[in-house]
Amino acid sequence: MLNYEKFSLLLTALILLWKPAIGKNRCTEKCGHVHIQFPFHLRNSNLNHTTTDYPPGFDLFCDENDQTVLELPAVPVKLFVQSIDYRSKQIQIYDPQNCLPNQLLTLGNSSVSPFRFYNEYGLSRNVSFFRCNSGLLCPILQLDSSTDFIDPQIISCTKVSDVLSVLWPVNNDDPRGGAVLLEWSKPDCSSCEAQGHKCRYKTGTRETECFVCRTNKIPTSTIGLIVAGALAGLTLLLLSVIALLCVYRYYKMRGRYYKMRGEDQVRIEKFLEDYRAMKPTRFTYADIKRITNGFSESLGEGAHGAVFKGMLSREILVAVKILNGTEGDGKDFINEVGTMGKIHHVNVVRLLGFCADGYHRALVYDFFPNGSLQRFLAPPDNKDVFLGWVKLQQIALGVARGIEYLHLGCDHRILHFDINPHNVLIDDHFIAKLTDFGLAKLCPKNQSTVSMTAARGTLGYIAPEVFSRNFGNVSYKSDIYSYGMLLLEMVGGRKNTNVSAEESFQVLYPEWIHNLLEGRDVHVSIEDEGDAIIAKKLAIVGLWCIQWNPVDRPSMKTVVQMLEGDGEKLIAPPTPFDSAGSTGPNAPARRQNLELEVIHETE
Repeated sequence: MLNYEKFSLLLTALILLWKPAIGKNRCTEKCGHVHIQFPFHLRNSNLNHTTTDYPPGFDLFCDENDQTVLELPAVPVKLFVQSIDYRSKQIQIYDPQNCLPNQLLTLGNSSVSPFRFYNEYGLSRNVSFFRCNSGLLCPILQLDSSTDFIDPQIISCTKVSDVLSVLWPVNNDDPRGGAVLLEWSKPDCSSCEAQGHKCRYKTGTRETECFVCRTNKIPTSTIGLIVAGALAGLTLLLLSVIALLCVYRYYKMRGRYYKMRGEDQVRIEKFLEDYRAMKPTRFTYADIKRITNGFSESLGEGAHGAVFKGMLSREILVAVKILNGTEGDGKDFINEVGTMGKIHHVNVVRLLGFCADGYHRALVYDFFPNGSLQRFLAPPDNKDVFLGWVKLQQIALGVARGIEYLHLGCDHRILHFDINPHNVLIDDHFIAKLTDFGLAKLCPKNQSTVSMTAARGTLGYIAPEVFSRNFGNVSYKSDIYSYGMLLLEMVGGRKNTNVSAEESFQVLYPEWIHNLLEGRDVHVSIEDEGDAIIAKKLAIVGLWCIQWNPVDRPSMKTVVQMLEGDGEKLIAPPTPFDSAGSTGPNAPARRQNLELEVIHETE
């Protein structure tokens, strides 16, 4: 189907091929689409003007592109005219390069004689000008000095000037300036305009008088009429097609938008109103497309959406996660933005911004070129991938501190419920960063458990009680189980789940790690004694974290202390796979855990 933007370009080209002459009569002249009459005049028109016909400072010039330029004495800038309102005595100026701040910086806060800047509320403002890198089309941007809005465009820019008490309006949504209004007070032709007459100077004076303008119509040839009629007909046809395309696109977009259930959209918008005070950057979908260069470089795709590489500036790279906008009820989006807005920790990724534009939803994070921990899970003999035991211990401790902060360091306890190697990002210094809070839950710190209607998480890392309440109630200990499976996978360097022919998942690591600690497994060979101590410590802590009964698992604060210690006093827990073990997958949960009051999470 044809694109209506192409029709617009074709229509513009046809109109440009048939442009009228600059001047027609002594009452009204024209340059492009700007009508020019007293007190303005075109200095380069074919009409004869004397210096006494028009007031000084109202000279206009029509350039080769049919753009109207306001030429003022002693002003070293070109002010291009967008329109002139003679009734309200206002002239709108702009920059065809869309870089008006470059001109305003030169003007400063002075009035442009015989004009003054028009401000609807009459309030002056202090404006800051920023110079950005020369690669941008507009190297100068302006922002209101009093605002705390941080636009991504000026992150890499340098402030060059502060101009006080300016009267032109400042729109922080468009730091390139847009257009501004100038107004004049004299000469005043409003009384003539009210009568439908024109205005001019009385002969030999500076007083104005009204007169009726009688134009002499120029005869048009038959060929000119045919060409004009053909152009008018073609224009009408193109406008009709464009109108039909616009109607089609409108109803198509509205149909897609209303596929979302109304109650979900209302909940998301209500949340965004409450969240606006937290000051993340809210991007439009057009911003997201620009940042990601049209989604040109994919970083991967998960259950909740695809991730793309983006760039806020030449120095700031980001990862943009496009959520599945047409699926779900919006809870994942609310969870991720709401939870990330409450977190400030070295081991948790930072949320730079988000997009909630119609049915489009996206999250913007810092970019980590090393990717996720999943990339580095390998046996020690794989030298190209294996990081070494010291770095693995550093990453394990970083993840533990991040989870400890979620459980104890925020106003509410945050339960992640999806801790796995894909959701642990690694920065340039191999510092671990927790990410993906789409499944997170909030609950008060003084409560121990949460209610849950369905299992959530990644198979192989989900705690037993999340599947069946026979193992106990769901609590923050469920995150500790997932963390334990993560530790065991770091020690063994292989996946902790296996898919059989019947599509059933079996947990393989715990029994294998027990055999490793007891010397019955030689698949992992560690020669250095210091590395062996680290591997044993990680294995023992992991085994304690995956105990079947939640009350047998240590808190994350205890886990951090165990990892920070030398590990020599750590004792491995009894294997749950021995028939004589006190607990196991078929054993009932301990009664003391079932006595905890079940509470609902905070939405």
